[in-house]
Amino acid sequence: MPPQADEQLMREHARAEAERRRRARLREFPSYGDWLPLASPEFCWSYTWLRHVQGYYDQVTAGLIRKLMVFAPPQHGKSEGGTIRYPVYRMEREPKTRVIIAAHSQNLANKFSRKARKIASQRFKLSRERKSVGEWDTAAGGSLRAVGVGGSIAGTPGDLIFIDDPVKNRKAANSPLIRETVWEWYCDDIVTRCQESGAIVLQMTRWHEDDLAGRILASEDGPNWTVIKLPALAEENDPLGRAIGEALCPERFSRQTLENRRTVLRNSFWALFQQSPRPKEGGFFKREWFKHIIDRLPEDDPVVARVRWWDCAATDADGDWTVGVRMARTKSGKFIVEDVVRGQWESGKRDSIIRKTAESDPKGTKFWREQEPGSSGVDAAKAFVRLLVGYAAQYATSTGSKEDRADAYASQLSIGNVWLLRGAWVPRFIEEHCEFPTGSHDDQVDASAGAFNQLARGRKFEVS
Repeated sequence: MPPQADEQLMREHARAEAERRRRARLREFPSYGDWLPLASPEFCWSYTWLRHVQGYYDQVTAGLIRKLMVFAPPQHGKSEGGTIRYPVYRMEREPKTRVIIAAHSQNLANKFSRKARKIASQRFKLSRERKSVGEWDTAAGGSLRAVGVGGSIAGTPGDLIFIDDPVKNRKAANSPLIRETVWEWYCDDIVTRCQESGAIVLQMTRWHEDDLAGRILASEDGPNWTVIKLPALAEENDPLGRAIGEALCPERFSRQTLENRRTVLRNSFWALFQQSPRPKEGGFFKREWFKHIIDRLPEDDPVVARVRWWDCAATDADGDWTVGVRMARTKSGKFIVEDVVRGQWESGKRDSIIRKTAESDPKGTKFWREQEPGSSGVDAAKAFVRLLVGYAAQYATSTGSKEDRADAYASQLSIGNVWLLRGAWVPRFIEEHCEFPTGSHDDQVDASAGAFNQLARGRKFEVS
């Protein structure tokens, strides 16, 4: 046998032996749940919900799960038991693992990275060449890169990618621009960096139905994800078998403590602690408030004033809807939503529909729209008045948040003083109200609040 062939055979035997030893080592390596007390004995890792999640991480390790979402309440150990320690576990078990940790800001990603590096330094040898908090290597060839949303990770491959809270808070989640930025960053940067056999884990607070998790689950890739949703207070079909209302981790937060927080946090409790962008029964507006749906106007309580308020979208391609809500006030002080016109139209068609709607509305109806900030907002408001020449058309500037503007309207709804006139528009109208303020659209709420606030001011819009 030629010397070259002999050397080749020896190298193949050496590689086979190294692979055999590697596989034997992996078989002997502890599960993630057993490793955690070894790496961080100062924490309790045996809570029921933590053990439940640890089992899913073992499936990620085995390659059985490639895409995992974990939704759990704050201060329960979600990031400590996942984002920070699971990458270290994988780097110790498989020394060449390349990790990317992403968060809504570089500072938060660095915080996770710093904690992970400290634990890693106590478990195995790190490289001396690359050791910054945002990017560090292991002596065996593994690496960890920390990045904020929008940050560049060009040229950085990922065998394991953790995304932990890609949006900072409700205000950020309610911004269509920020949601779109996060989505584009995920598609363009994160997905393209994940290796073929790699895994992505997403942990986040579900502030909005159209957030990153919502978009992923609504996409063609949605069925490929495994979702763990563990609300602080158990709901129906709880994955841990808890009774409805039972606390997730009573050793840390009792049911009473969580109920107290629900009272204080109101809508935010559902996102932070229940992993739901909105309460099922409605948040700002309760579903039970929409029980007065009538077939005709009351004959014994005549209408004394009508307003059609228009909430106009800029174009047919911006995702928003143009909505015109007609509301009436009766002699006794009832408010009745009589009609809703809603569509996504380009400006020419939108203006035509606004004009035709005015022509068909009852005599005496007053027409309003919001004047948005800036010179373009003033021009649009004036154009609205010119469009409705021959009719009582006006515009008004709005102050405060959408919630502030809807407060008085919500108060009257809550006591049954706002009725709906039956129509095809009613189901979606109610649904959008129950989704407010975290739903994908709020145009019907804005228009209804605008109409109500004009009628409630007591102006003498007497119907002829």
